[in-house]
Amino acid sequence: QVQLVESGGGTVQAGDSLRLSCAGSADIVVDYTMAWFRQAAGKEREFVAAVTWSGRDTFYADSVRGRFTISRDNGANTMYLQMNSLKREDTAIYCCARHRRQWEVPGAAAGEYGSWGRGTQVTVSS
Repeated sequence: QVQLVESGGGTVQAGDSLRLSCAGSADIVVDYTMAWFRQAAGKEREFVAAVTWSGRDTFYADSVRGRFTISRDNGANTMYLQMNSLKREDTAIYCCARHRRQWEVPGAAAGEYGSWGRGTQVTVSS
């Protein structure tokens, strides 16, 4: 069973930074594209960022490009999301996800991802 566990969320002021982590059990994330999604209260889940299995290619939603950085450490079975210059509209539950198939090009559709963590809350106050 695939297990993904997020950490690093919290409450910060606008303009601050946070670093989220997504840890997977051994070898469940290697060879898979991984992604971060978020869901704000009363809104639909939205794509944030994705990284290919090698870590060489990254993709971002327009709303976070230039402020967020996704990365991964396959040796540690962990993915990260560095979030800088946080805004109130970044407030949401952030979940990590693993693509359904190995070595796939990342997409922004939640349906492409078959394994999900439970999420970590990020709250940005002004």
